[in-house]
Amino acid sequence: MTHRNAFLTERGRLALAQCVVDDGWPLRRAAQRFNCSPATAKKWADRYRVRGEPGMADMSSRPHHSPHRLPQRRERRIIKLRFLNRWGAARIAAHLNIARSTVEAVLRRYRMPLLRHLDEATGLPVQRPRPRRYEHDKPSDLIHVDIKKLGRIPDGGGHRKVGRTLGNRRNHQQRPGYAYLHHAVDDHSRVAYSEILSDERKETAAAFWTRANAFFNDLGVTVQRVLTDNGSCYRSKLFAEALGDITHKRTRPYRPQTNGKAERFNRTLGHEWAYAQLYTSEQQRAATYPDWLHHYNHHRPHSGIGGLTPIERLRVHNLPGSYS
Repeated sequence: MTHRNAFLTERGRLALAQCVVDDGWPLRRAAQRFNCSPATAKKWADRYRVRGEPGMADMSSRPHHSPHRLPQRRERRIIKLRFLNRWGAARIAAHLNIARSTVEAVLRRYRMPLLRHLDEATGLPVQRPRPRRYEHDKPSDLIHVDIKKLGRIPDGGGHRKVGRTLGNRRNHQQRPGYAYLHHAVDDHSRVAYSEILSDERKETAAAFWTRANAFFNDLGVTVQRVLTDNGSCYRSKLFAEALGDITHKRTRPYRPQTNGKAERFNRTLGHEWAYAQLYTSEQQRAATYPDWLHHYNHHRPHSGIGGLTPIERLRVHNLPGSYS
């Protein structure tokens, strides 16, 4: 920031204007004295005549009219998507087909807090330390494997549709149980293979990995390492046999952030699929999962990989089998 007593700032401008207006100096002589152009001398003299000494201060350079600014209705839609869906700027920009920088400018203008500063349960701002991020260099380096336990929806809808009182009573009477979503997420590209299965036993986990490994092989990814938590199904000999020569790494106990890519995928599917709309049955929700998973891999931009989709990130490495 320029000091207010520096040459030809507030104090210098005032002296220049007073020489022209109060003392009657010609513009050219005053400009030569203060080492500026006659046009500059005239500008400050005219401003001094109209506004006096306060007119010597810097004024805002913001234009009086911005004809290319988004309509207010469009801005409100951006804020609605951010507030209700808690989407980032890249996700909103892709959804509305506008520039990400425009969305970021609108969010700043309305002083919307960053997503990492929001509490997941309440949506209220809360300051959090920024986590350390890591990423492996190649798609084949590490695959995150995890299981998401998701409550099944009873026929007719759960408490989100029929209310908590009736929904809890219906859940207790029907006992719909849980669905187990098994995931395999590539650390570098975020490509995900996932299935909704009935349990988390070792036989189920081993069979899932066999199918997941075949999926990544079809994309040209030869898996080198697999990272899981310390669940009993992952510590079994059957799962070790399914891995074969692939290196198996486990997270530290009570440190789910070590398996962060899979945990982030769980959060994404919760916001954008599992609880994104009201379902009347578990079958209805499960039927939409393959389409959502395809959208995640092929069409949804991912802010953690520069706004690319996971499949596009694979194409950066010229892997065969990357389809759209």
